[in-house]
Amino acid sequence: MKYTVESDIGRKRVVNEDRVAFIEHPDHFKLAILADGMGGHNAGDVASEMAIEEMKTYFLNTNASQLHSPEAKKQWMLEVIKKVNEKIYSHSLTHEGCQGMGTTLIAVLIEGNRCLIGHIGDSRVYYFTRENVTLVTRDHSYVNILVEYGEISEEEAANHPQKNFIIKSLGTESSIDPDFYELELEQASYVLICSDGLSNKISTDEMAAILTLPMSIDEKGKKLVKLANDSGGEDNISVILLSVNDEEV
Repeated sequence: MKYTVESDIGRKRVVNEDRVAFIEHPDHFKLAILADGMGGHNAGDVASEMAIEEMKTYFLNTNASQLHSPEAKKQWMLEVIKKVNEKIYSHSLTHEGCQGMGTTLIAVLIEGNRCLIGHIGDSRVYYFTRENVTLVTRDHSYVNILVEYGEISEEEAANHPQKNFIIKSLGTESSIDPDFYELELEQASYVLICSDGLSNKISTDEMAAILTLPMSIDEKGKKLVKLANDSGGEDNISVILLSVNDEEV
């Protein structure tokens, strides 16, 4: 597996509240993490930084025996996310200027070609194969609820005035229940983890077109960010791109 990590402030923001990391465990496990600090709240960058660093610490201090089965992996991730949520929430209550801070979270635990995804908020995971593109995660957003209940269409959701209003985030409440997804990766496929600074500006067709270009995975990551900036760049833009492709340039 190859990977690249990109995070860009964008063209309109003065602070980058996104944080991303890819961590390799000595026992062959890997963890990709993306956190998008709440732009409309105080100290979003503090919340996203805490999420990344706390999860990194827990992961590197985890023994492989704790991750011996799919059920054990899910239980581990649930416990870690709940602990991180408690730390961010407690920090927000005890530090002036941090009240109400929060962050989205995508955490992808990787072993071989199997991925366990923990998800909170409206950052996204896409899965690209030669034939298909799949939006793996379901946004925790007000607009997504309207779509699911048939109140508005997908097209109306794309330009809805409350598009960025999320209903679940890490650290804003005393407890949290993330969503979980599992992926088994096939050869010549990509996993794209991104903040809404990318997904709001680039269509899946445009993403797929970049992923098929004859260039390295690092160049593809940079090209995704550049296209989001060229399309307005109103928000911070972050990407973790994973490749399962023996023929990668």
